[in-house]
Amino acid sequence: MQITRQTEYAIRTMLELAKFPYGEVLSTRFISEQQDIPEDFLKKTVKLLALADLVVTQRGTNGGIKLAKRAGKINLADIVAAIEGPIALNVCLSPGYTCPNQPVCPVNRNLARAQQALIKELQRETLEDMLKNTDSSDHRE
Repeated sequence: MQITRQTEYAIRTMLELAKFPYGEVLSTRFISEQQDIPEDFLKKTVKLLALADLVVTQRGTNGGIKLAKRAGKINLADIVAAIEGPIALNVCLSPGYTCPNQPVCPVNRNLARAQQALIKELQRETLEDMLKNTDSSDHRE
């Protein structure tokens, strides 16, 4: 199991936005160049991030995208869910799904624990935390 390339691009896009002061608008061309993401694919990814209220888009000459909330309020779980949908290791763990086998399934409990651990880990650090950790590790070299 692995995240899709679109999710990877979304994470890189959000980290690029988080490097700048909150509210600063960056063009998709700039992000595309900085993160080596095809611009057309980036625009599709930005639409999903906007639908999830993680970014705000602006049209016009000074248009582009910016974070919808501060980097300290956004984590990887938010970004993954925006692109992939609700995090579920199996359909039986999807929100709103009722599995007829759940009462007797020997695997459900284990998958549920693994899913909770994954979500907890993805929620552990915000974009702000990740950038701070990157900055501090860069200075040690």
